[in-house]
Amino acid sequence: GYNKANQYSCRINAYGILTFLPRFLYEQIRRAANAFFLFIALMQQIPDVSPTGRYTTLVPLIFILTVAGIKEIIEDYQRHKADNTVNKKKTTVLRSGAWQTIIWKQVAVGDIVKVTNGQHLPADMVIVSSSEPQAMCYTETSNLDGETNLKIRQGLSVTAAFQTLEDLVALSGCLECEEPNRHLYDFTGTLRLENQNPVPLGPDQVLLRGAQLRNTQWVVGIVVYTGHDSKLMQNSTKAPLKRSNVERVTNMQILVLFGILLVMALISSVGAAIWNDKHTEDAWDISTNFAYNLLTFIILYNNLIPISLLVTLEVVKFTQALFINWDMEMYYSETDTPAMARTSNLNEELGQVKYLFSDKTGTLTCNIMNFKKCTIAGITYGLTPAINLYFLSHSNLPSNSNNSTEFDDPTLKQNIENHPTSPQICEFLTMMAVCHTVVPEREEDQLIYQASSPDEGALVKGAKGLGFVFTARTPHSVIIEAVSVISRQSYFENVRKTQTLLIVSLQATRATLTAHCSSLGDSLRKENELALVIDGQTLKYALSFELRQAFLDLALSCKAVICCRVSPLQKSEIVDMVKKHVKAITLAIGDGANDVGMIQTAHVGVGISGNEGMQATNSSDYSIAQFCYLEKLLLVHGAWSYNRVTKCILYCFYKNVVLYIIELWFAFVNGFSGQILFERWCIGLYNVIFTALPPFTLGIFDRPCSQQNMLRFPQLYRITQNAEGFNTKVFWGTCINALIHSVILFWFPLKMLEHDSPFSDGQGNDYLFVGNMVYTYVVVTVCLKAGMETTAWTRFSHLAVWGSMALWMVFFAVYSAIWPTVPIAPDMLGQAGKVMQCWYFWLGLVLVPTACLVKDFAWTTKSLLEEVQELEARAVDPGAAVLRDASGRSLNERAHLLTRVFKKTSSSVGRSNSVQQTVSHGYAFSQEEHGVVSQSQVVRSYDTTRERPSL
Repeated sequence: GYNKANQYSCRINAYGILTFLPRFLYEQIRRAANAFFLFIALMQQIPDVSPTGRYTTLVPLIFILTVAGIKEIIEDYQRHKADNTVNKKKTTVLRSGAWQTIIWKQVAVGDIVKVTNGQHLPADMVIVSSSEPQAMCYTETSNLDGETNLKIRQGLSVTAAFQTLEDLVALSGCLECEEPNRHLYDFTGTLRLENQNPVPLGPDQVLLRGAQLRNTQWVVGIVVYTGHDSKLMQNSTKAPLKRSNVERVTNMQILVLFGILLVMALISSVGAAIWNDKHTEDAWDISTNFAYNLLTFIILYNNLIPISLLVTLEVVKFTQALFINWDMEMYYSETDTPAMARTSNLNEELGQVKYLFSDKTGTLTCNIMNFKKCTIAGITYGLTPAINLYFLSHSNLPSNSNNSTEFDDPTLKQNIENHPTSPQICEFLTMMAVCHTVVPEREEDQLIYQASSPDEGALVKGAKGLGFVFTARTPHSVIIEAVSVISRQSYFENVRKTQTLLIVSLQATRATLTAHCSSLGDSLRKENELALVIDGQTLKYALSFELRQAFLDLALSCKAVICCRVSPLQKSEIVDMVKKHVKAITLAIGDGANDVGMIQTAHVGVGISGNEGMQATNSSDYSIAQFCYLEKLLLVHGAWSYNRVTKCILYCFYKNVVLYIIELWFAFVNGFSGQILFERWCIGLYNVIFTALPPFTLGIFDRPCSQQNMLRFPQLYRITQNAEGFNTKVFWGTCINALIHSVILFWFPLKMLEHDSPFSDGQGNDYLFVGNMVYTYVVVTVCLKAGMETTAWTRFSHLAVWGSMALWMVFFAVYSAIWPTVPIAPDMLGQAGKVMQCWYFWLGLVLVPTACLVKDFAWTTKSLLEEVQELEARAVDPGAAVLRDASGRSLNERAHLLTRVFKKTSSSVGRSNSVQQTVSHGYAFSQEEHGVVSQSQVVRSYDTTRERPSL
């Protein structure tokens, strides 16, 4: 009765058609600024409460939410398209007595499915038969457990003969199995065929969804789990809606500002009550008027929190994401794959990563092994280690190990023909071509070797490159085009790192962890020159509730932690453990479906569009084609984005506090009446037009220093990594600075006009005259402040700073003359002329902004980053500055060495060879899998000279 539709969707998209609106609104209202402005918009609908109108907040809020919604729809649509691509992959099933081609999501439990060589399995299925002897087949399970060596699976003998269409149509019976679970290596079931005794089923008879069929022409199986019931999907996690740490901090700061706003409104309301009590004789309801005044002042001061900040950040981050997509130095031409920012919400998070979790196979090691060196009869052939090291650190790694061996030593070829050791050389190369479990296959005229591990493939290809070609295999012999003799020794150099495996046992785990933690003593949870290696079986116990904290303490005390043969769920559990218990930004990178869980769990997930499909890429926040591109993604784009976003946020808060806190100072002058100092439309256009460009230029075009130096000196990354440019201290320093500027900008002009008439004819002035004068000073001051914050001047920077000031002047002149032609702002009629004719205005235009900014210019300490910027501007090598610590002392020799390692010419900086490769030397062995079929049985079962059965 168990027959369930596949419904394969990976659910990598964050929204659905029905869930978009509630989830989107929930995420937006979680932002304190949006919640606050929604509250203000609702309060403005109360009659006679708002001094600024009913729609001055509602309309901008709707616009901001619309822009954010469109951005989320576009980004999620891209994820949905990738998800749909997987759903619509095609496979072959037996229905109505014939083979039919259907899409994956139409596969149902109980279907008989045929999969051919190279295809991925669409569901979990029990093997019925295959093209190989004894119903055997090979699968690569890198998408499941990260291992690229092939696994051998074998069907039951009672079904191995069901190979023709007629036999499969006649197949009848019942298959019982356990409930869906996430255990990759466990399976319990029973096959009950008609007229036969029940036969037990185990994990060796099961092919898992996501695995790839290899070295096998075809396999037929019965589907047992589909869609979210498959073991791969059981190990996956739901795609989260991620928010950056900067956004969370900003959210908290907005809440604090909201509290300050309430205090300001409360003070103003108390002031209004006291003033009315002293200056009016009419009886009035204290409670009613106090509440009325409180709402009025909340609405009056609401712009203290910048409503434009959210839409500004959306545009800034979206543009930053485009820069990542357009970076040609992260474009991989061999596969025509550019870098891709699949979300723009986490750009600044890339600049704060402290813990990096990387898949090894295919991601960190490129899954490439080449035959490079050998020793025969005491003579060494191949490249020397020094040359090899130079070669690997100054050239791109090959993208395909099938093409060449990278072994080129003419001495070996000469010695084969005429040297006393010629027999030994022939013997050595012959055994390289013979002693293995590789299966040769022919595609047209090309000979392809299907190897169970990269080292075996490297040996056979190395022998082929030297003229000893392995061509065929039979149950009793192998066929090569050379003379067979006996080998002595081989030496390998490979890009895959050699590892030591630490295995401890169900009680020994506790004892081992306790012993290690005790031996570290005071060094526990501090980085030590240690590495921890643990396998998945042991990790199962180390992650238990009783041992989790001890394991975490030990792991954090090590320089590196290597986890071998772990399940996808274990990967995500490790990331989640560090994410929850350590206050640091985590990044996970991988290239297979087995990495999806940790990619989605980490603060930032990076997928590599490699040879293991697109599952990791489709579930990631950012995708790159090569692991080495991660260097520039973090050190350049991440650090730049963090600096840009934080500067943009701080500047937006600064300019809003400067202008709108002046309304509080004005309240002390006007008797807390709720009167506004500035004209209504001028207030509304302050963020939208007159100061809109500077935050955009700071957030898009500014950069702390050149990308060459960002890559050359990784020490600069610590500045963003440790949040030195954006923390509570910096934020409140910015707000206090804005408070001081607001005092100067309001009280200086007011005192200047207090004792003398600004006009020669004795004509007086009103509050709006003072407001326009102060408003002009504010625009000039905040624009010049943006110029002071700019470290990379571009044409856009000049346009933003000088153009914004000029724009206000032009607007002011036009706005003061449009009434009554345009029936708005009659109070502004003639204001520009009055202000421009006042010599006090011109004097203040020079003195007031100068008084504000001279403190900022003088009160600065030169940081490492600013010193590098200054040296860059002077075209001086900043190396000497970077090679000193905060106290001015020279760094140790190790730091000098690291700097020399990262020192590159400008043409090579940022390319894939900018990451130095650590090369391991040693022997490589093909290991027994200890599965249902031994390797010797496999070798003796193959006869590649005979044609295999076909369906």
